[in-house]
Amino acid sequence: MPAPTNRIDAHFAQLRADGKRAFVAYVCAGDPTLDATIDIVLALERAGVDIVELGVPFSDPLADGVVNQLAADRALKAGASMPKVLEMVRQLRVKSQIPLVFFTYLNPVFTYGYERFHHDAAAAGVDGVLVLDLPPDEVAQNSELKPTPELRHIQLIAPTSPPERIASIAKCAEGFVYYVSRLGVTGAQVEVASGIAEQVAVIKAATSVPVCVGFGVSNPEQAATVASKADGVVVGSAIVKLIEKNGTSPDLAAQIEAFVKPLVAAVKAL
Repeated sequence: MPAPTNRIDAHFAQLRADGKRAFVAYVCAGDPTLDATIDIVLALERAGVDIVELGVPFSDPLADGVVNQLAADRALKAGASMPKVLEMVRQLRVKSQIPLVFFTYLNPVFTYGYERFHHDAAAAGVDGVLVLDLPPDEVAQNSELKPTPELRHIQLIAPTSPPERIASIAKCAEGFVYYVSRLGVTGAQVEVASGIAEQVAVIKAATSVPVCVGFGVSNPEQAATVASKADGVVVGSAIVKLIEKNGTSPDLAAQIEAFVKPLVAAVKAL
């Protein structure tokens, strides 16, 4: 049975009770450094972010756009690794209890050791894991791919997924469903994708787990528009781009807090 004290579950329960939507922020762990990542997460928390997705840097991030690919490359060159990212989370947990999701690919997990990764991540204070290239069908057929109940396994659903596929994925969803609002890779977009409300309704008909929408949100207006159609919104590339531009600035964390605050405010005003 899932652990009842998972921070993701508890936070969404509180948001539901308050009638509020979630704001989920993505950053790449180790960009520009692992110490800076701790400051960035704390800044995101001060800005009102509900959940932080930490990208585990990987050399071949195929689902990521150029902004997030470059962030992973910077993190790797700065010395980030799975063991060091886990240690960073342990240090962060001394200062914050914000829900954390590891956003990763299967290769770094298997390289570290699949069962070892899950147990070490849970022990460090990670609350969920989103493995981009692990089909839920594989998990269902191989129990060793889900060795610990403490972590919520976040599922992705694409705009091209047919209803029967959505139902299948949603049935095994935990924590929240990440609905990818457009085809292609991550990255800020000029306009919000169409059909979000309809697709979210289909997903919510198949699960009681919250649905958050991402891929392309970059300003307060877009954040509010997307969040109004779902249980939450995910913003990543726009924040990562700010880190890319100002990574050497001594007030990087303050800049991120100032940038994210109006996006969060737009979502919380709904």
